[in-house]
Amino acid sequence: MPNKTIPPITTAHRIKSIIGGSLGNLVEWYDWYVYTAFSLYFSAAFFPKSSELVQLLNTSGIFAIGFLMRPIGGWVMGTYADRSGRKKALTLSVLLMSIGSLLIAVTPGYKQIGVAAPIILLLARIIQGLSVGGEYGTSATYLSEMATKKHRGFYSSFQYVTLIAGQLIALGVLVLLQRAFLNEDQLHAWGWRIPFAIGSVLAVTVMYLRRSLQESVIIEKDDKARSARGTLKALAEHPKAVLTVFGLTLGGTVAFYTFTTYMQKFLVITSGFSKASATLISTLTLIIFMLLQPVFGLLSDKIGRKPLLIGFGICGSLATVPILTALGQTKDIWVAFALIMCALIIVSGYTSINAVVKAELFPANIRALGVGFPYGVAVSIFGGTAEPLALSFKSAGHQEWFYWYVTGCILVSLVIYVTMKDTRKHSKIEGE
Repeated sequence: MPNKTIPPITTAHRIKSIIGGSLGNLVEWYDWYVYTAFSLYFSAAFFPKSSELVQLLNTSGIFAIGFLMRPIGGWVMGTYADRSGRKKALTLSVLLMSIGSLLIAVTPGYKQIGVAAPIILLLARIIQGLSVGGEYGTSATYLSEMATKKHRGFYSSFQYVTLIAGQLIALGVLVLLQRAFLNEDQLHAWGWRIPFAIGSVLAVTVMYLRRSLQESVIIEKDDKARSARGTLKALAEHPKAVLTVFGLTLGGTVAFYTFTTYMQKFLVITSGFSKASATLISTLTLIIFMLLQPVFGLLSDKIGRKPLLIGFGICGSLATVPILTALGQTKDIWVAFALIMCALIIVSGYTSINAVVKAELFPANIRALGVGFPYGVAVSIFGGTAEPLALSFKSAGHQEWFYWYVTGCILVSLVIYVTMKDTRKHSKIEGE
């Protein structure tokens, strides 16, 4: 039985669905990034007294373990999305995120419950890793399917707009608490719990909003047809697409996490900025980075996806070491801002379109799984380990090795960008 698609929908319905899907994505990523934004304050609460660098390494290690759950989330939730619909999977993923945030918000510290504290923190990050692993593939699929061919790059770019906005709001909450409500001691003692509690409440709210989304595909009721959807066997029929997703993600995810989530810590422990100044710099760069995504997405609708990816690969390979070297030596806030901004403009060639490129590689029956699973594997191996690896090199006294590692990862992806087809011209979404 052939796959069915939804009847034609109006522009108003399309925009409403894209906004609704994006809001859920925003809350998911806010909850995910609150962890790293506030880790400078809560790391001491969950681990025995030690040096700040060691406590950050422990916290970053759990951050990386959360990433290891993302391919499992991409597999489980991708299968669910392909078999039962995108809307149900999106609703379930945000519920899991709410549970993870609530656990972190209410768990007592190491002084109160000993080793149980980091264990519960680990459990919470595992749940959040499953959630965000499922969210990425399903939301990328949903936004790409709901968009029109002419503006697919533009509309799908809002996945990273909301992803960055989630990180931005997490940093905004930190700035607000730092500068308006709490002092340093209060933030270390209990103030760090506030953003996790906020995230849990927002996730529950969005869960109910997502229940009213319009579905982007109709799932066959025939048992045989339905059982063929979202399986690893079906995914194995597209090995080139799977390897392409993995390869194009590798360099992009390392660069993204280096110049976003890790930058706050880099500015503190390497450049020597205060925590408040580092947070302010990160916030300002992320605002502009977020606004760039639709611009690059729209550009991809005009000239294609491939030129943007190649531009990121070439510029990222040439500029990463000089940017990070100069950033580690500067003491000027605006110089640091300019350097990070240069890096993020380059990274936008990947972030703005990576979701739509992956979605355009697969047919509808395995699209959510095809996008989410190989992406999750690449992100867990390379994205989740970027910060702990950087901190380990720093601890060993060889921080510059990390700069070359990032460059090498981007070079590998550049090979994929050069050899792959432009998905704007060869999209599997067309004609469904």
